[in-house]
Amino acid sequence: MTDDKKNPEEPDHQTLTTRQGHPITDNQNIRTVGSRGPSTLENYQFLEKITHFDRERTPERVVHARGAGAHGTFTAYGKLGDEPIAKYTRAKLFQQSGKETPVFVRFSTVIHGGHSPETLRDPRGFATKFYTEDGNWDLVGNNLKVFFIRDPLKFPDMVHAFKPDPLTNVQDMGRFFDFVSLSPEATHMITFLFSPWGIPANYRQMQGSGVNTYKWVNQAGEAVLVKYHWEPMSQGIKNLTQQDANAIQSKSFNHATQDLYEAIEQGNYPEWELCVQIMSDDEHTELDFDPLDDTKLWPPEQFPFLPVGKMTLNRNPIDYFTEVEQVAFGTGVLVDGLDFSDDKMLQGRTFSYSDTQRHRVGANYLQLPINAPQTHVATNQSGGQMQYKVDRAPGQNPHVNYEPSSLGGLHEAPKTGQDHEPEVHARLVRAPIERQNNFGQAGDTFRAFEAWEQEELIANLVDAFSQCTPDIQDRMIQHLAEADADYGRRVAEGLKNHVSGHPALSGQIDPEQGVELSKELGEKADPY
Repeated sequence: MTDDKKNPEEPDHQTLTTRQGHPITDNQNIRTVGSRGPSTLENYQFLEKITHFDRERTPERVVHARGAGAHGTFTAYGKLGDEPIAKYTRAKLFQQSGKETPVFVRFSTVIHGGHSPETLRDPRGFATKFYTEDGNWDLVGNNLKVFFIRDPLKFPDMVHAFKPDPLTNVQDMGRFFDFVSLSPEATHMITFLFSPWGIPANYRQMQGSGVNTYKWVNQAGEAVLVKYHWEPMSQGIKNLTQQDANAIQSKSFNHATQDLYEAIEQGNYPEWELCVQIMSDDEHTELDFDPLDDTKLWPPEQFPFLPVGKMTLNRNPIDYFTEVEQVAFGTGVLVDGLDFSDDKMLQGRTFSYSDTQRHRVGANYLQLPINAPQTHVATNQSGGQMQYKVDRAPGQNPHVNYEPSSLGGLHEAPKTGQDHEPEVHARLVRAPIERQNNFGQAGDTFRAFEAWEQEELIANLVDAFSQCTPDIQDRMIQHLAEADADYGRRVAEGLKNHVSGHPALSGQIDPEQGVELSKELGEKADPY
């Protein structure tokens, strides 16, 4: 039956309506006095449509604004290496071999805005939401296994330095390395970031890491320190040189999002193995660094990567905004058997992340389907913008929204194991950690790079330092030389020989070059 022969009384679920459910018979013209206007104030259909349009972008994430996402499944191995996993954690999702847990993963770039090119040199976010039987667990991390700083008090300043200049609104390597040169702990991260590891080829073929140190807790309340790592499986790992990235950017600035979407649509499901490093919960004075310092790697020869499960991404979002944009993660979202360490950055992030989500998405962001746990929810929380249900349990007395109560309200759950109760004996101070060793692992990483990776790193740093003042250059070269004498020497020599804009020496995007090229290449036109 053609549309013009349909019975107008029959319901048609394809009919366009307002948000109030009113069928729309004319979506082309507002109501006006005569065909030329003026319009009238009571244009409800138009007002509903335009006012929603005005608000259809939530505030952009301050960091991790540009993102892509997918649904999938995590399958547990039931062991930590060759040992029963229950020896270390009572978290239910890990216990049984073959146990499946739904997940949603959001990949992102960190510093740049929502429509920035996915070829820019930047850490990549790798955040996973596990919808477990005990509620949600969020494993929030990056592709690189270390970070720029070790104290959360420096985080807003770091982001401000890396974001555009507040006056010109242009990102500036001088500002970036001004901060970094005065934060020597960032030397290790910079060594990774300005190598090919700073531009993953796409989201499917990059590693992930929780970066911070967490704890696992077993039935007896005993804890170990842990670090999480996502290791790509059959798809492997691929990174880009700066010139590769520039070539891709000239063709597409959405390549990584498109690559992920198309791979899943074609049934080429990416897979990662979740590996865990474990360490006894003490200070480990035998190490030349503090294991809670997130600018450091735990040496895998001492603390091997032990596989605990596999994740497969096999379903694309139905709607980008509803799922990828509104999904909200927090480092404090842990389930029973997982716990916090004393890692300063973890402690700071745990407050900041969920606070950001309540500001950005709203007080009831956890009622959105993409964020809601896929299990029983009952709280005494209610109210706030955009609440659309009350977290009330079946049979709960609706008059009682507090606890404790003898009138049919909610009650506490029984404990599933002994509480983990670490002892803390120290003065309350403002002080950096004692074993900083800011340059040792940066040198190790530089020496571990292949020759071509070292050459790319040197070239990229030379390009970046050439945009900095001499005192910033001197501080950075001193830090690199502390890490490895050859590392510092090669960057210093590169700076002496650097010719701005020379194609053989310059591959990184330089804002000054862009301005000059726009002047040279622009074609004159007459007004019309």
